[in-house]
Amino acid sequence: MCCTSPFLPALAAPARALSLPSSSWKSSSPGRRVEVFDSLAASMGEGLLVYLAAQQQKAGLTLDQLLEWLKENVLHLCHWFTVDDLNHLKRGGRVSAATALVGTMLGIKPVLHVDDEGHLIPVSKVRGRKQSLDELVRKMAETALDPAGQTVFISHGDCLADAQYVEKRVRETLGVKKFYINFIGPVIGAHSGPGTVALFFLGQHR
Repeated sequence: MCCTSPFLPALAAPARALSLPSSSWKSSSPGRRVEVFDSLAASMGEGLLVYLAAQQQKAGLTLDQLLEWLKENVLHLCHWFTVDDLNHLKRGGRVSAATALVGTMLGIKPVLHVDDEGHLIPVSKVRGRKQSLDELVRKMAETALDPAGQTVFISHGDCLADAQYVEKRVRETLGVKKFYINFIGPVIGAHSGPGTVALFFLGQHR
């Protein structure tokens, strides 16, 4: 089983590239299977989906059952994140130079999520770093499925204290007990920059 991500144009190629050798391998190794699944996710969002799928496999699901589980749950995988520096979004073409300049002067922090097609979508803006981190928690509170029973992933761009603040707020507000915190990878980090904090969980919808 291979989960891939089309989150950014640069990451869309792996899904297409993996489909070619997997098809060839199926024909040359008829007794074995490789399945490529589009996660519509990235970074620790994709990681959470793989983690949850592994738990299902340990529980006894067959490969076919696991594929069905992934199809049924992939759009319940929520990604919410915020950035601390608008200039990185400006360099990636996601905000204009004027928006980055004015937003930086006013302390505006965007809150973004990944939609059902794997696209990065700005949802709201708040003033101040703490408010943007609290907004991530509020978004989870709105849609999370059985939050106390979930494993929640948090990733950060070299700002562990902020990630731990989000963990603390989620733990206090929603009763979540199990967390994994880790760095954002270099590909996503190059687009979002230092100070990025992302929250991943299962919700009613993305």
